[in-house]
Order: sequence, then C-alpha cells, then structure tokens
Amino acid sequence: MSATEQNLAAAHAEVKAEIARTDAKTSLLLAFVGAVLAGTWTVAKDASLSLPVLVVGGIGTALLLAAAGLLLSSVRPNLGGARPVGFPRWATLSAEQITAELAEDHRAQHIADFSRIAVIKFTGLKRAVDLTRAGGALLILAALISVGGAL
Repeated sequence: MSATEQNLAAAHAEVKAEIARTDAKTSLLLAFVGAVLAGTWTVAKDASLSLPVLVVGGIGTALLLAAAGLLLSSVRPNLGGARPVGFPRWATLSAEQITAELAEDHRAQHIADFSRIAVIKFTGLKRAVDLTRAGGALLILAALISVGGAL
C-alpha cells in the first residue's frame, strides 16, 4: 500500500470518527438539556413565582429549548441531498453499478464531504453548548432571585 493510500485511509477513518465523536457529545448534551428542562418544569409548575423569576427563568428556558433545537438539527440525518455519499447513494444503484462505483477510489471526495458535515455538526454543538451555559446561568439566577427574594 502506497503512502497516499495509507494517508487516504487514515484521513477517511479520522473524519468519520470525528463525526461519531461529535454525535456522541451531542447526544449527551441533548440528554442533559432534557433533564434540566424536566427538572425546571417539575420545580416551577407548582411554585408561586414572582414576575422577575418568571422572566429570567423563561428566558433561560427559551435558551435551553433553542439549544435542544440546535442539537436535534445537528444529529438529524443528512443523506446528502442531490449528491449522497456512501450507503444512501448505494440504495439507488444496482449491484453492477455498486461494483463499478467501488472499483473507483472516491475517498478524497468523501473526506471533503464528511469534513464539511463534521464542521457543521461541530459548529451546531458549539453553539448549543453556549446556549446551554447561558440558559443554565439564567435558571440559576432565577432560583437565586426566588430563594433570596431579591427584586
């Protein structure tokens, strides 16, 4: 196997692994956001809350909901639209067409396509983390205002 072959194989595996790592992190954060939202609802539904607590907590909840939306769109399957890569495309081909397709080395194009997908997923995850942090901080502030009776 030539150096180019080895490098293509390594890059292909690396970019696919990066997508998997990003999806795993996204799944964990989505579970966390869901748990925080459920906990917030459980605590707030029967409590008598002041207007400042409702406003601050409502904004925090809205940010967490926005984070959940970003996370869901980040893990939403993307079958490639008009130019699918890998298995989605194979579903439209005959056995002979698949054999012909696999006879050619498309790894460089796959690496480019998968890298773009990974960057989009990572950017969505990064934004969702920022929203989760801001929403969580606002929920903590709402709790402090409620307990301390401030405002």
